[in-house]
Amino acid sequence: MKYRELGKTGLQVSEIGLGAEWLERHNAKEVKEVIDCCESQGINILDCWMSEPNVRSNIGAALKGRREKWVIQGHFGSTWQKGQYVRTRNLDQVKAAFSDLLARLQTDYIDIGMIHFVDEEAEFHRIMEGEFLAYVKEQKAQGVIRHIGLSTHNPRVAKLAALSGQVEMILFSINPAFDLLPASEDMNTYFADTYEEGLGGIDPERAELYGICERQGVGITVMKGYAGGRLFSAQTSPFGVALTPVQCIHYALTRPAVASVLAGYDTPEHVNAAVAYETASEEEKDYASVLAHAPRHAYSGQCTYCGHCAPCPVGIDIAMVNKLYDLAMMQEQVPATVRAHYGALSANAADCIACGGCQERCPFGVAVVERMERAKTLF
Repeated sequence: MKYRELGKTGLQVSEIGLGAEWLERHNAKEVKEVIDCCESQGINILDCWMSEPNVRSNIGAALKGRREKWVIQGHFGSTWQKGQYVRTRNLDQVKAAFSDLLARLQTDYIDIGMIHFVDEEAEFHRIMEGEFLAYVKEQKAQGVIRHIGLSTHNPRVAKLAALSGQVEMILFSINPAFDLLPASEDMNTYFADTYEEGLGGIDPERAELYGICERQGVGITVMKGYAGGRLFSAQTSPFGVALTPVQCIHYALTRPAVASVLAGYDTPEHVNAAVAYETASEEEKDYASVLAHAPRHAYSGQCTYCGHCAPCPVGIDIAMVNKLYDLAMMQEQVPATVRAHYGALSANAADCIACGGCQERCPFGVAVVERMERAKTLF
């Protein structure tokens, strides 16, 4: 298992994580089997947003005696009322639910206290300017939580959070289907049966978000990496082709600022299917060829940092140069951190001999040689 730093939190998290939602439908024994398997495979981060009491207790029992090995994302605003989940900003209910989370997980602290499910910009401002954030910050000051995070499906809200100076990391939905779509305050639009024709390439607001997070040191953990499983079938995929768990994970992990993909697991076999990423070949990780030959919504002309352009005869990490170039182009001036990262490369765009081999291998038809020339001039 490989580990990545989660923004500026200092937390080292496994690049494959556990999104615990699916554990709601399992008993204590089955939950423990999944968590034991995760730990044996090196997974060390889990997200528990669910308010249902039994799953919280089952997770707590499974973690007993090894709490310190795990980075836990626990949510403020996810409550259990009259036998069902209710998202709320009512502080009395929020406090009771968070106390319940601590008790059932058998812990006195949560690594990342998540402001739960904020998809509306107006609500984001109410939270950040009112008593809700004040309560969250109080919990951090008391050591009950170590860091402040926020979960959202809306790139506009995520951008506000990343620029707020208050939110240290974001739980965001990332997969090649959602990345095509413009921002929405209704997450159901991302699960539409069909997408409008003509969509192509990553939506500019999403690309901007990833760049902002990278620049601000705001880490991203990924939810909905499989688009609820829709991407595993050609019949349900908006592309008309199927992707594998390994391909979906690779796509998410190649986005700037992403530290971990939190996948859902029903069984240890599901865990192993995700962790197979760590030993997968480049061919098995290759989402780009699949998307490039999809009947709908290919990423034509846009670099997705997939690495198909390699190997370069002079050793340029072309995908990294492209990523740094895109990050730099989002600013009026090249950020010092981006320039430093570029300068540390063993070979860069100035070393390009314009052989064109990269362009022949690129599944999306990116004009790589031209981009290398622009990057050389920019840096």
